[in-house]
Amino acid sequence: MIAVELRKLFRRPRTWAIIAVLNALPVLVAVLLVLTDLAPRPGEGPPFLSAVLTNGALYPLAALAIVLPLFLPIAVAVVAGDSVAGEAQAGTLRYLLARPAGRTRLLVAKLVAVLAFVLVTVVVVAAVGYLVGTTLFEARPGAGTSVSGTSLTAEELAVRTVLAVGYVGVSMLGVAAFALFFSTLTDSPLGATMGALAVLVTSSLLFTLDAASPIAPYLPTRYWLAFVDLFRDPILWRDITRGLALQAVYVGVLLAAAWANFTTKDVTS
Repeated sequence: MIAVELRKLFRRPRTWAIIAVLNALPVLVAVLLVLTDLAPRPGEGPPFLSAVLTNGALYPLAALAIVLPLFLPIAVAVVAGDSVAGEAQAGTLRYLLARPAGRTRLLVAKLVAVLAFVLVTVVVVAAVGYLVGTTLFEARPGAGTSVSGTSLTAEELAVRTVLAVGYVGVSMLGVAAFALFFSTLTDSPLGATMGALAVLVTSSLLFTLDAASPIAPYLPTRYWLAFVDLFRDPILWRDITRGLALQAVYVGVLLAAAWANFTTKDVTS
């Protein structure tokens, strides 16, 4: 069943259209940087964007930072929100449940497909960012690439970039868990997607309010950009570990809630 769901997801033109549109923004930003030779000053704009003019090897990180606040969560929410609700809307969910596999196995297959989409999407964004960055900008992997101002070797930069890609992927698992949970509550993929995005927008807004500071460490979007700390010298692990732990809690609780709801609900479509 897992193989069936993976084939179904990655054979859909919509899946690759979402990934292509997602990569269009970093490519456009890179082209504009080349044409104008203007980048935000250090500390302004997306992380690493001010450094790519002198080191194109950093553009995968800039690309992830560009799509992370809004476009990447939308892409993940759309796919995860459609996972169960899309079947219900199409009237095929009850036929899938008629198989001997059962509801738990179907939900696990849907979850694995969503996880695969998250992994593929994040890796593609980073890979396209690397190709664009090294093509349009001068690539000097070992030249002053640390946020702290120190140099990193090519090997250190590669390892930290892989860790950053993994961290962003884990952060998006929280988005997928929200959308999958809402997908088990409704027969509308749009409703499930909007529910997940509403949670994330609310989290982002609360994070900017001083009155919400007591709950700020527990907001799902709080540590999304902590991957920047991987490029400090030495690496600052505090926010990274907190971000991983927070996402693990959200994912665990939401997937348990999705399973409890899906295995007990009446399916009529």
